[in-house]
Amino acid sequence: MSAERLAKYLTGLALIGGLAVIAAAWGFQLIGGYVPCKLCLEQRVPYYIGLPLTALALIVMIRARSGVAMLILLVAAAVFAYGAGLGVYQAGAEWQFWAGPGDCGGGSGAPAKAADMLQALQSTRVVSCTEASWRMLGLSFAGWNAVASAGLAGLALISALLLKQRRNRVSVGG
Repeated sequence: MSAERLAKYLTGLALIGGLAVIAAAWGFQLIGGYVPCKLCLEQRVPYYIGLPLTALALIVMIRARSGVAMLILLVAAAVFAYGAGLGVYQAGAEWQFWAGPGDCGGGSGAPAKAADMLQALQSTRVVSCTEASWRMLGLSFAGWNAVASAGLAGLALISALLLKQRRNRVSVGG
């Protein structure tokens, strides 16, 4: 398999994997009833930025613009690496390795009427960024996000390096 073809495959894998991760996050929230905290919501932002970048890189690769695709993939890798860092930060706060953000709690919009405020206060559950609401194999949502984001960053970086390798071969040979 050529370096360019492998880069396309890995970029497609990153796109599909990232879509699965963000869909799972939304699924746990909407179907499972897990209310995300402020930091959980912030961890979704890299997916909202990185996935369109990954899709764009794939489109650019298909149009045989490997240099531009390589740059886009490097930006996507940085975005996902930032997301991994957020996941590590929250997971560490959940394990009490360090303090979490002081202003972190779940939230929803304020009640439309003042009379509904008391009922809203009784039914609203504030979610802490420092307490894991779920764990699987010892990792919380934040821990799994760190793993997934690091994997996506790795796939984007490997794809970019494969495209660079291809460019180097073409420029030396041509």
